[in-house]
Amino acid sequence: MSLRALARVARTPLGARLVYRLLHADLGIDGLQSLPEDRRGELRLDNRPMQARPPRVGAGETLPFPPPRSWPVTSETLGLAYRRGEASPSEIVTRALAGARVLAARKPCVGPILDFCDEAALREAELSTARYREGKVRGPLDGIPVVVKEQTSVRGLPRRSGTGFVDPSPCREDATPVARLRAAGAIVLGTSPMTEFGMTTTGANPHRDMPRNPHATDRPAGGSSTGSGVAVATGLVPCALGADGGGSIRIPAATNGVFGIKPTWGRVSRSGDSAFDSVTHLGPLGASTLDLARALEVVAGVDPSDPHTADQPPVGSWVRALERGVRGLTVGLPTREWEDAEPAVAAAGKEAVAALEREGATLVPLELEIARHAASLGYVAIGVEALGALRKEWREHAGDMGADLQISLAALSCVSVAEYMDVQRLRTGLRLEMARAFEHVDLVALPTIAATPPRVTDKEMKSGFVDAHAVSAACRFNFLGNLTGLPALSCPVGLDENRLPVGLQLIGDALDEATLFAASAHLERIGASVAHEPEVAIHLL
Repeated sequence: MSLRALARVARTPLGARLVYRLLHADLGIDGLQSLPEDRRGELRLDNRPMQARPPRVGAGETLPFPPPRSWPVTSETLGLAYRRGEASPSEIVTRALAGARVLAARKPCVGPILDFCDEAALREAELSTARYREGKVRGPLDGIPVVVKEQTSVRGLPRRSGTGFVDPSPCREDATPVARLRAAGAIVLGTSPMTEFGMTTTGANPHRDMPRNPHATDRPAGGSSTGSGVAVATGLVPCALGADGGGSIRIPAATNGVFGIKPTWGRVSRSGDSAFDSVTHLGPLGASTLDLARALEVVAGVDPSDPHTADQPPVGSWVRALERGVRGLTVGLPTREWEDAEPAVAAAGKEAVAALEREGATLVPLELEIARHAASLGYVAIGVEALGALRKEWREHAGDMGADLQISLAALSCVSVAEYMDVQRLRTGLRLEMARAFEHVDLVALPTIAATPPRVTDKEMKSGFVDAHAVSAACRFNFLGNLTGLPALSCPVGLDENRLPVGLQLIGDALDEATLFAASAHLERIGASVAHEPEVAIHLL
């Protein structure tokens, strides 16, 4: 049976129930009912993350920033070239726009930009060039090209969220994070393609000519912030804006061998973004830890138009946290969790964690009972929220959606109220479990994804595909951060036997992004975290 035919069957009451029962078993949802009753908490009436203790301040060390490398081009190397007169923002933006079109013309496609804003980008690049010439630079992101995931509003471009039927009218205003990037001098090249409504982790979307993995173009690039990950990995931009509702920043970061952070819930305004659920966070992907810290410092902070941002303390300097090192850091290792990763993925991650230990961190084992079921909880909690948010679209445009999304939403329509509410109580239990863990550790280390992406055919990329194993591998360790609202960072820590990137995920206590940045930067400093140049790359300098 073709995927499209299966989608038609799934949209019938009996077919939906059948698909749901199959996925119920394949995705581990069956096992949730057997969890002990005392692991459930009360229903939460707010989504504020549970903070175990004040953010760590470091051990008093002041170390140099990670040294620059020949690859990739970062905001630091571009800024230095601008200051020395070796290149100008106008030249770099012109090269980046041309390079994006070269990537898009490749077969298979590796193009990370969906809608371009050439005229505005070139105009802003001229203004940035003048600021460098006059010594009036706005900051380290001045003149730095960026791209923005297509679910986030960019003035003059449509916000279509990976679909083929959403109104393509151009947005009148930038989303708050985009406006903040522009105010810092960053130059938006355009929007990056994503999977449909962010509901697919593989990187396939029948409505887009989706970019492949630049490390191996017979592999997908992960999702849902697919284009943002590819834009950074190919060297087109040093940083990009993504959104993460179930790993959608960290999955493409790991898959493409770059850095990405899902910050604490409420750190970054979602005003102007299409997400309005309890799990989606906006955040950056970057060529280095420094790029992440610089971008997050700019886009984070209180925004009156998004009440979820109101409770956070002042941002301060995350860039300064890169100097701390890891001496005295306590890193929790959930041993049973690591057993679910493919051997090459686990080996690369454990080698990086061992490097932290050699540098003065202490490793301690962790037993996390509910965290082991976070992916299964997420399929229900995240999926049902998505179905509720897409109620009108599902009613009026189901047939216009990709077959894989139709099958997923049809199955989700069979979740009972009792099952959903029980998942919410278990979600509270998960949040309590992680808060208790962070009373004793500073970080939790996990793989980002359980396995590197499988090979994919042109037909699968054009039609979409349902692969429960690939979905499970991508989501296995990522839903934990979304369900708890805790900050989580993915950094590249090696290559598997097929020379595909492997990511290490570091999870921190609520509001303690600084410790994540400190650990990631130290891995870079000692050479344990490196963004390798892919087979397909653009050289801006």
